[in-house]
Amino acid sequence: MPRDERKELDLSEYRVTDTDASYFDVEARMELLRNTDNSILLQEMEILTSSAPSCQQQLSYKPITTRGGIPGYYPSPEEWELATEPLFAFEDSVSKLAGAFVASQDTYYAECLVRYLHHWAEEKALTTFVFDSNDPQAWFASESMMFAAAMAYSIVRPYVEDMEEERAEVEKWLHGLALQHSAFPGQPEESCCNNHFYRRALYASMIGILVEDDELFRFGVSAIYSALHDLTENGALPLEVSRGRRATHYQNYGINYLITNMQVIQRQGYDIFELEYEGNTIHEAVDFLFEILDDPAALGDYAPREQYTGFLKDPQYFTWMDIYLSHYDDPRVANFVQRVRPLYNRSAGGFISLYFMDPEAQQHVYLDEKRRRTEAFRGLGN
Repeated sequence: MPRDERKELDLSEYRVTDTDASYFDVEARMELLRNTDNSILLQEMEILTSSAPSCQQQLSYKPITTRGGIPGYYPSPEEWELATEPLFAFEDSVSKLAGAFVASQDTYYAECLVRYLHHWAEEKALTTFVFDSNDPQAWFASESMMFAAAMAYSIVRPYVEDMEEERAEVEKWLHGLALQHSAFPGQPEESCCNNHFYRRALYASMIGILVEDDELFRFGVSAIYSALHDLTENGALPLEVSRGRRATHYQNYGINYLITNMQVIQRQGYDIFELEYEGNTIHEAVDFLFEILDDPAALGDYAPREQYTGFLKDPQYFTWMDIYLSHYDDPRVANFVQRVRPLYNRSAGGFISLYFMDPEAQQHVYLDEKRRRTEAFRGLGN
Protein backbone atom coordinates (compact mmCIF):
# COMPACT_ATOMS: atom_id res chain seq x y z
CA MET A 1 0.00 0.00 0.00
CA PRO A 2 1.58 3.30 -1.06
CA ARG A 3 2.22 5.77 1.76
CA ASP A 4 -0.25 8.30 0.35
CA GLU A 5 -2.99 5.67 0.27
CA ARG A 6 -2.12 4.62 3.82
CA LYS A 7 -2.56 8.17 5.02
CA GLU A 8 -6.09 8.18 3.61
CA LEU A 9 -7.19 5.21 5.71
CA ASP A 10 -9.98 6.07 8.14
CA LEU A 11 -8.68 4.62 11.39
CA SER A 12 -10.60 7.02 13.62
CA GLU A 13 -12.23 4.11 15.46
CA TYR A 14 -8.83 3.23 16.91
CA ARG A 15 -7.87 5.15 19.99
CA VAL A 16 -5.86 4.47 23.11
CA THR A 17 -8.16 3.02 25.76
CA ASP A 18 -5.75 2.00 28.52
CA THR A 19 -2.36 3.65 28.89
CA ASP A 20 -1.33 1.11 31.52
CA ALA A 21 -2.03 -1.94 29.36
CA SER A 22 1.23 -3.58 28.42
CA TYR A 23 1.40 -6.12 25.59
CA PHE A 24 0.32 -8.84 28.02
CA ASP A 25 -1.61 -8.90 31.27
CA VAL A 26 1.34 -8.50 33.62
CA GLU A 27 -0.62 -9.02 36.84
CA ALA A 28 -2.31 -12.19 35.59
CA ARG A 29 0.95 -13.59 34.29
CA MET A 30 2.79 -12.95 37.53
CA GLU A 31 0.00 -14.72 39.39
CA LEU A 32 0.37 -17.71 37.06
CA LEU A 33 4.15 -17.73 37.52
CA ARG A 34 3.77 -17.69 41.29
CA ASN A 35 1.94 -21.01 41.09
CA THR A 36 3.44 -22.76 38.08
CA ASP A 37 5.28 -26.07 38.14
CA ASN A 38 6.27 -25.85 34.48
CA SER A 39 9.98 -26.59 34.25
CA ILE A 40 10.66 -24.26 31.31
CA LEU A 41 9.04 -21.31 33.06
CA LEU A 42 10.74 -22.15 36.35
CA GLN A 43 14.09 -22.36 34.58
CA GLU A 44 13.55 -18.98 32.92
CA MET A 45 12.67 -17.43 36.25
CA GLU A 46 15.67 -19.01 37.94
CA ILE A 47 18.05 -17.72 35.29
CA LEU A 48 16.59 -14.22 35.45
CA THR A 49 16.61 -13.97 39.24
CA SER A 50 20.06 -15.50 39.69
CA SER A 51 21.75 -13.43 37.01
CA ALA A 52 19.65 -10.26 37.03
CA PRO A 53 21.44 -7.10 35.85
CA SER A 54 23.10 -4.91 38.43
CA CYS A 55 21.41 -1.54 38.52
CA GLN A 56 24.65 0.24 39.37
CA GLN A 57 26.35 -1.42 36.42
CA GLN A 58 23.50 -0.52 34.07
CA LEU A 59 23.63 3.11 35.11
CA SER A 60 27.37 3.23 34.48
CA TYR A 61 26.91 2.59 30.76
CA LYS A 62 27.25 5.71 28.67
CA PRO A 63 24.14 6.54 26.62
CA ILE A 64 24.54 6.77 22.85
CA THR A 65 24.40 10.47 22.05
CA THR A 66 26.14 10.42 18.69
CA ARG A 67 25.42 8.20 15.76
CA GLY A 68 27.97 7.38 13.12
CA GLY A 69 27.43 5.23 10.08
CA ILE A 70 26.61 1.55 10.44
CA PRO A 71 27.63 -0.80 7.66
CA GLY A 72 25.03 -3.00 6.00
CA TYR A 73 24.62 -6.46 7.49
CA TYR A 74 24.86 -8.58 4.37
CA PRO A 75 27.88 -6.90 2.78
CA SER A 76 29.80 -6.64 6.08
CA PRO A 77 28.37 -8.87 8.85
CA GLU A 78 31.44 -8.64 11.11
CA GLU A 79 31.67 -4.86 10.86
CA TRP A 80 27.91 -4.58 11.36
CA GLU A 81 28.09 -6.75 14.48
CA LEU A 82 30.85 -4.63 15.98
CA ALA A 83 29.04 -1.36 15.26
CA THR A 84 25.73 -2.58 16.66
CA GLU A 85 27.10 -4.20 19.83
CA PRO A 86 26.33 -1.20 22.12
CA LEU A 87 22.87 -0.90 20.60
CA PHE A 88 22.11 -4.54 21.29
CA ALA A 89 23.48 -4.14 24.82
CA PHE A 90 20.84 -1.47 25.44
CA GLU A 91 18.08 -3.73 24.12
CA ASP A 92 19.26 -6.64 26.25
CA SER A 93 19.48 -4.40 29.31
CA VAL A 94 15.92 -3.09 29.15
CA SER A 95 14.48 -6.49 28.26
CA LYS A 96 16.36 -8.26 31.06
CA LEU A 97 15.39 -5.69 33.68
CA ALA A 98 11.72 -6.07 32.72
CA GLY A 99 12.10 -9.85 32.71
CA ALA A 100 13.80 -9.83 36.10
CA PHE A 101 10.89 -7.81 37.49
CA VAL A 102 8.29 -10.28 36.18
CA ALA A 103 10.32 -13.29 37.34
CA SER A 104 11.13 -11.96 40.82
CA GLN A 105 8.15 -9.60 41.22
CA ASP A 106 10.61 -7.30 42.98
CA THR A 107 10.00 -3.63 42.19
CA TYR A 108 13.74 -3.03 42.55
CA TYR A 109 14.11 -4.05 38.90
CA ALA A 110 11.14 -1.96 37.79
CA GLU A 111 12.58 1.12 39.46
CA CYS A 112 16.02 0.34 38.06
CA LEU A 113 14.60 0.20 34.54
CA VAL A 114 12.99 3.62 35.02
CA ARG A 115 16.26 5.05 36.33
CA TYR A 116 18.18 3.50 33.45
CA LEU A 117 15.84 4.92 30.81
CA HIS A 118 15.77 8.26 32.61
CA HIS A 119 19.55 8.41 32.35
CA TRP A 120 19.27 7.99 28.57
CA ALA A 121 16.47 10.52 28.39
CA GLU A 122 18.48 13.12 30.33
CA GLU A 123 21.36 12.70 27.89
CA LYS A 124 18.97 13.05 24.92
CA ALA A 125 20.24 9.72 23.65
CA LEU A 126 19.42 8.56 20.12
CA THR A 127 18.16 11.99 19.07
CA THR A 128 21.10 12.77 16.82
CA PHE A 129 20.90 9.85 14.40
CA VAL A 130 21.43 10.81 10.78
CA PHE A 131 18.95 9.62 8.18
CA ASP A 132 20.62 8.85 4.86
CA SER A 133 18.47 7.12 2.27
CA ASN A 134 21.61 5.64 0.71
CA ASP A 135 22.90 4.35 4.04
CA PRO A 136 19.91 3.80 6.33
CA GLN A 137 21.44 1.34 8.80
CA ALA A 138 21.64 3.86 11.66
CA TRP A 139 17.96 4.69 11.07
CA PHE A 140 17.09 0.99 11.02
CA ALA A 141 19.01 0.34 14.22
CA SER A 142 17.03 2.99 16.07
CA GLU A 143 13.75 1.18 15.43
CA SER A 144 14.40 -1.77 17.64
CA MET A 145 15.95 0.31 20.42
CA MET A 146 12.73 2.29 20.67
CA PHE A 147 10.33 -0.64 20.81
CA ALA A 148 12.66 -2.52 23.14
CA ALA A 149 12.55 0.40 25.57
CA ALA A 150 8.83 1.05 25.18
CA MET A 151 7.76 -2.56 25.59
CA ALA A 152 9.96 -3.10 28.63
CA TYR A 153 8.80 0.17 30.19
CA SER A 154 5.14 -0.73 29.60
CA ILE A 155 5.61 -3.81 31.80
CA VAL A 156 6.96 -1.99 34.82
CA ARG A 157 5.39 1.49 34.75
CA PRO A 158 2.18 0.64 36.68
CA TYR A 159 4.28 -0.88 39.47
CA VAL A 160 6.61 2.06 40.04
CA GLU A 161 5.41 4.36 42.77
CA ASP A 162 6.60 7.92 42.95
CA MET A 163 9.36 8.74 40.42
CA GLU A 164 6.81 10.95 38.63
CA GLU A 165 9.46 13.30 37.24
CA GLU A 166 11.61 10.45 35.96
CA ARG A 167 8.66 8.73 34.31
CA ALA A 168 7.49 11.95 32.71
CA GLU A 169 10.96 12.56 31.28
CA VAL A 170 11.21 9.01 29.94
CA GLU A 171 7.82 9.28 28.26
CA LYS A 172 8.61 12.68 26.76
CA TRP A 173 11.88 11.27 25.40
CA LEU A 174 10.25 8.17 23.89
CA HIS A 175 7.47 10.26 22.38
CA GLY A 176 9.92 12.67 20.79
CA LEU A 177 12.02 9.82 19.41
CA ALA A 178 8.98 8.16 17.88
CA LEU A 179 7.79 11.35 16.20
CA GLN A 180 11.28 12.23 14.97
CA HIS A 181 12.06 8.77 13.63
CA SER A 182 8.69 8.05 12.00
CA ALA A 183 8.78 11.38 10.17
CA PHE A 184 11.09 9.73 7.63
CA PRO A 185 8.90 7.61 5.35
CA GLY A 186 11.67 5.44 3.91
CA GLN A 187 12.34 4.48 0.34
CA PRO A 188 9.40 3.75 -2.00
CA GLU A 189 8.84 0.03 -2.59
CA GLU A 190 11.33 -0.70 0.18
CA SER A 191 11.57 0.59 3.77
CA CYS A 192 8.47 2.77 3.33
CA CYS A 193 6.30 -0.30 3.28
CA ASN A 194 8.18 -3.50 4.15
CA ASN A 195 9.35 -5.07 7.40
CA HIS A 196 10.99 -1.81 8.48
CA PHE A 197 7.60 -0.13 8.31
CA TYR A 198 6.21 -2.95 10.47
CA ARG A 199 9.04 -2.32 12.94
CA ARG A 200 8.33 1.44 13.05
CA ALA A 201 4.67 0.59 13.58
CA LEU A 202 5.53 -1.54 16.60
CA TYR A 203 7.16 1.33 18.48
CA ALA A 204 4.43 3.69 17.27
CA SER A 205 1.69 1.52 18.75
CA MET A 206 3.45 0.95 22.06
CA ILE A 207 4.66 4.51 22.59
CA GLY A 208 1.35 5.89 21.35
CA ILE A 209 -0.35 3.91 24.12
CA LEU A 210 2.12 5.00 26.80
CA VAL A 211 1.68 8.71 26.06
CA GLU A 212 -1.96 8.50 24.88
CA ASP A 213 -1.23 9.76 21.38
CA ASP A 214 -4.05 8.43 19.20
CA GLU A 215 -2.41 9.54 15.96
CA LEU A 216 0.81 7.69 16.74
CA PHE A 217 -1.21 4.64 17.79
CA ARG A 218 -3.09 4.76 14.48
CA PHE A 219 0.22 4.94 12.63
CA GLY A 220 0.99 1.61 14.28
CA VAL A 221 -2.41 0.19 13.36
CA SER A 222 -1.99 1.30 9.75
CA ALA A 223 0.80 -1.24 9.27
CA ILE A 224 -1.65 -4.09 9.81
CA TYR A 225 -4.01 -2.69 7.20
CA SER A 226 -1.12 -2.09 4.83
CA ALA A 227 0.21 -5.64 5.20
CA LEU A 228 -3.22 -7.22 4.68
CA HIS A 229 -3.81 -4.99 1.66
CA ASP A 230 -0.52 -6.13 0.17
CA LEU A 231 -0.95 -9.88 0.69
CA THR A 232 -0.99 -11.86 -2.51
CA GLU A 233 -3.72 -14.38 -3.27
CA ASN A 234 -1.66 -17.16 -1.66
CA GLY A 235 -0.68 -15.13 1.44
CA ALA A 236 2.77 -13.85 0.49
CA LEU A 237 4.06 -10.51 1.72
CA PRO A 238 5.37 -9.37 -1.68
CA LEU A 239 8.14 -7.05 -0.48
CA GLU A 240 9.44 -9.83 1.79
CA VAL A 241 9.35 -12.76 -0.63
CA SER A 242 11.12 -10.65 -3.23
CA ARG A 243 14.34 -11.07 -1.23
CA GLY A 244 15.77 -13.93 -3.29
CA ARG A 245 17.30 -16.75 -1.23
CA ARG A 246 16.08 -15.03 1.94
CA ALA A 247 12.43 -14.90 0.88
CA THR A 248 11.31 -17.45 3.47
CA HIS A 249 13.30 -15.69 6.19
CA TYR A 250 11.70 -12.34 5.40
CA GLN A 251 8.16 -13.72 5.17
CA ASN A 252 8.68 -14.96 8.73
CA TYR A 253 10.50 -11.78 9.76
CA GLY A 254 7.61 -9.59 8.61
CA ILE A 255 5.09 -11.79 10.41
CA ASN A 256 7.12 -11.54 13.62
CA TYR A 257 6.62 -7.77 13.85
CA LEU A 258 3.05 -7.81 12.57
CA ILE A 259 1.88 -10.38 15.12
CA THR A 260 3.72 -8.60 17.94
CA ASN A 261 2.14 -5.29 16.96
CA MET A 262 -1.27 -6.95 16.73
CA GLN A 263 -0.82 -8.15 20.31
CA VAL A 264 -0.10 -4.58 21.45
CA ILE A 265 -3.22 -3.35 19.61
CA GLN A 266 -5.39 -6.20 20.86
CA ARG A 267 -4.60 -5.23 24.45
CA GLN A 268 -6.40 -1.95 23.78
CA GLY A 269 -9.63 -3.89 23.21
CA TYR A 270 -9.56 -4.39 19.44
CA ASP A 271 -10.14 -7.80 17.82
CA ILE A 272 -7.29 -7.11 15.43
CA PHE A 273 -6.30 -10.75 14.99
CA GLU A 274 -9.64 -11.34 13.26
CA LEU A 275 -9.36 -8.26 11.07
CA GLU A 276 -10.16 -8.93 7.42
CA TYR A 277 -9.08 -6.24 4.99
CA GLU A 278 -9.29 -6.44 1.22
CA GLY A 279 -10.43 -10.03 1.79
CA ASN A 280 -7.21 -10.95 3.58
CA THR A 281 -6.31 -11.93 7.14
CA ILE A 282 -3.01 -12.45 8.92
CA HIS A 283 -3.71 -16.18 9.01
CA GLU A 284 -3.12 -16.40 5.27
CA ALA A 285 0.40 -15.03 5.73
CA VAL A 286 1.01 -17.67 8.42
CA ASP A 287 -0.38 -20.40 6.15
CA PHE A 288 1.92 -19.37 3.31
CA LEU A 289 4.93 -19.33 5.62
CA PHE A 290 4.35 -22.95 6.56
CA GLU A 291 3.73 -23.84 2.95
CA ILE A 292 7.11 -22.51 1.85
CA LEU A 293 8.85 -23.92 4.93
CA ASP A 294 7.57 -27.34 3.92
CA ASP A 295 8.27 -26.91 0.21
CA PRO A 296 10.21 -23.89 -1.12
CA ALA A 297 8.89 -24.68 -4.58
CA ALA A 298 5.66 -23.07 -3.38
CA LEU A 299 7.46 -19.73 -3.76
CA GLY A 300 6.98 -20.16 -7.49
CA ASP A 301 8.36 -17.21 -9.40
CA TYR A 302 8.85 -15.09 -6.28
CA ALA A 303 12.24 -16.52 -5.35
CA PRO A 304 14.62 -19.43 -6.05
CA ARG A 305 13.93 -22.81 -4.50
CA GLU A 306 17.37 -22.79 -2.83
CA GLN A 307 16.42 -20.85 0.29
CA TYR A 308 18.67 -19.69 3.12
CA THR A 309 17.69 -21.60 6.27
CA GLY A 310 20.21 -20.33 8.82
CA PHE A 311 17.50 -18.28 10.52
CA LEU A 312 15.75 -21.48 11.57
CA LYS A 313 18.45 -22.03 14.19
CA ASP A 314 17.81 -18.70 15.90
CA PRO A 315 14.82 -18.63 18.30
CA GLN A 316 14.56 -14.83 18.26
CA TYR A 317 12.82 -15.00 14.89
CA PHE A 318 9.95 -17.10 16.21
CA THR A 319 8.74 -15.14 19.23
CA TRP A 320 5.54 -14.41 17.32
CA MET A 321 4.59 -18.07 17.68
CA ASP A 322 3.98 -18.08 21.44
CA ILE A 323 1.92 -14.90 21.02
CA TYR A 324 -0.09 -16.48 18.20
CA LEU A 325 -0.67 -19.65 20.21
CA SER A 326 -2.09 -17.57 23.06
CA HIS A 327 -4.97 -16.78 20.68
CA TYR A 328 -5.22 -19.81 18.39
CA ASP A 329 -4.78 -23.55 18.52
CA ASP A 330 -2.51 -24.21 15.54
CA PRO A 331 -0.79 -27.63 15.45
CA ARG A 332 1.78 -26.48 12.87
CA VAL A 333 2.92 -23.59 15.05
CA ALA A 334 2.79 -25.70 18.21
CA ASN A 335 4.90 -28.45 16.64
CA PHE A 336 7.47 -26.01 15.32
CA VAL A 337 7.85 -23.83 18.39
CA GLN A 338 8.44 -26.64 20.87
CA ARG A 339 11.84 -27.18 19.24
CA VAL A 340 12.99 -23.59 19.72
CA ARG A 341 11.61 -22.65 23.14
CA PRO A 342 12.28 -20.83 25.37
CA LEU A 343 11.87 -17.82 23.12
CA TYR A 344 13.67 -14.54 23.71
CA ASN A 345 13.96 -11.52 21.47
CA ARG A 346 16.14 -8.79 22.93
CA SER A 347 13.98 -6.05 21.40
CA ALA A 348 10.57 -7.30 20.27
CA GLY A 349 9.12 -8.22 23.62
CA GLY A 350 11.98 -9.86 25.50
CA PHE A 351 11.16 -13.13 27.29
CA ILE A 352 8.16 -14.12 25.22
CA SER A 353 7.85 -17.72 26.40
CA LEU A 354 7.95 -16.52 30.00
CA TYR A 355 5.15 -14.05 29.25
CA PHE A 356 2.96 -16.08 26.88
CA MET A 357 3.65 -19.82 26.84
CA ASP A 358 0.81 -22.03 28.05
CA PRO A 359 2.29 -24.07 30.93
CA GLU A 360 0.47 -27.11 29.55
CA ALA A 361 2.08 -26.76 26.13
CA GLN A 362 5.57 -28.02 26.95
CA GLN A 363 7.43 -29.08 30.06
CA HIS A 364 11.00 -29.56 28.86
CA VAL A 365 13.43 -27.87 26.50
CA TYR A 366 14.11 -29.80 23.33
CA LEU A 367 17.62 -31.02 24.14
CA ASP A 368 18.65 -33.02 21.09
CA GLU A 369 20.54 -30.24 19.32
CA LYS A 370 21.05 -32.15 16.08
CA ARG A 371 17.37 -33.03 15.82
CA ARG A 372 16.46 -29.53 16.99
CA ARG A 373 18.28 -28.12 13.97
CA THR A 374 17.11 -30.63 11.39
CA GLU A 375 14.07 -32.72 12.22
CA ALA A 376 11.63 -29.83 12.45
CA PHE A 377 12.76 -28.47 9.11
CA ARG A 378 12.66 -31.51 6.81
CA GLY A 379 11.90 -30.58 3.25
CA LEU A 380 13.64 -27.22 3.44
CA GLY A 381 16.13 -26.12 0.83
CA ASN A 382 19.69 -25.27 1.84
